[in-house]
Amino acid sequence: MSASSLRLFYLVASACFILTLQALSSPKHARRGNLLGSIGMLIAVVGTLLYKEIISFQWIVPGLVIGSLIGASMAIWMPMTKMPERIALSHSFGGLAAALVGVSEYHHRGAGIDRVTMAALALEVFLGFLTFTGSLMAFGKLQGVVTGRPVTYKGQNAANGILFFSALVLLVLVVADPSRTPLFYLMGGLGLTVGVLFVLPIGGADMPVVISLLNSYAGLAAAATGFALGNYVLIIAGALDGTSGFLLSLKMSKAMNRSFANVLFGAFGSSGEPAVATTGAAAGAAYNLATVEDAVGVLDAAQSVIVVPGYGMAVSQAQHAVRELGALLETKGAMVKYAVHPVAGRMPGHMNVLLAEANVPYDQLFDIEAINDEFARTDAVLVVGANDVVNPAAKDNPGSPIFGMPVFNVDQARAVIVLKRSVNTGFAGIENELFSRPNTMMVLGDAKQTLREMTAGLKG
Repeated sequence: MSASSLRLFYLVASACFILTLQALSSPKHARRGNLLGSIGMLIAVVGTLLYKEIISFQWIVPGLVIGSLIGASMAIWMPMTKMPERIALSHSFGGLAAALVGVSEYHHRGAGIDRVTMAALALEVFLGFLTFTGSLMAFGKLQGVVTGRPVTYKGQNAANGILFFSALVLLVLVVADPSRTPLFYLMGGLGLTVGVLFVLPIGGADMPVVISLLNSYAGLAAAATGFALGNYVLIIAGALDGTSGFLLSLKMSKAMNRSFANVLFGAFGSSGEPAVATTGAAAGAAYNLATVEDAVGVLDAAQSVIVVPGYGMAVSQAQHAVRELGALLETKGAMVKYAVHPVAGRMPGHMNVLLAEANVPYDQLFDIEAINDEFARTDAVLVVGANDVVNPAAKDNPGSPIFGMPVFNVDQARAVIVLKRSVNTGFAGIENELFSRPNTMMVLGDAKQTLREMTAGLKG
């Protein structure tokens, strides 16, 4: 294949990537967007493999087979509850690939690299290695291999800042003189170190922001790879990935009413400080524990129901049971809606993905701005495994760590049914005042089993 034909392949692939982002902005078109992105990547890969300058497929074919097997295995056997972990692993693979390409290019080209290319290679290696270890740390925190609590020590932010700027100084020195090979590899080593230390002090509650930010770093590393190799599709795809990931991180920080810097350096949820109890929800507060029969009675009489899903729904894999109950309520004349918080779950759009898997109609999904005023007019709210995003302390208690965070006005509904395994705190590590409100009933147990019993009760 000639260079002009390859550019045509890359142009079509780039168009697919742009259309992918456009489609992913709406749950209704998300599946089509995902398909377009996959087609675009396939076109780019096929075009590259057919390019005339490829000398041998000796290493390409084994890499293609191994990568395809790993990717297919992750997609087929990793459950939806582990989707955040899968995304973190994908980012780590992408970062490592970019970094290794940069190391290989530097090794083969030697000290004769021009400064513009050297700048791209250095940035590619630093960001790639940072993304690799940072994503592995995020995976460890999500999986429970590494504690989900922030790990902090005195002078941590200053130490991390010194390491980061030291790496940037090394980057400048290497660009000025590409023959400084030891400095190049030292810069890569600092990238690996910064990736670990960057994620270590960030709590599990902030993992959605961290994952989207690491996605941005992986995109920037890919764009730098494109500049170093003269590969246009990598430049375009990397730039799209980098900017969209960064903008998503900012948007999610805003959804938590916290500055971006506070997410990265605030060590939110540190176990080193005692949890802040909200008014009326101190340890040992009286919760209105209820039975499935009590909940069924409330839902049977309700004409309007709002379902608020959280990570507990993902853990229990209860999305299909939620949809079955919602469909049954609709047949009994109730209006059912689903309220999805931007930071519910462990990755951006986690709840949207789960509800889409259960075939919940797109027009029944509402974000916080669109539905928050409706809770006061709603007969019953069903909270399935959500905690911090329904905590009234964010509105009522200035001393709470989450004060100011936009939360659902669940407490304003006529009746609230909360499904949880226990009354333990959420990722923020604070008591939830909602659980002790007089209009709230707590039904403890596995969400999937409880929902199935509620469905059976309504049918009976």
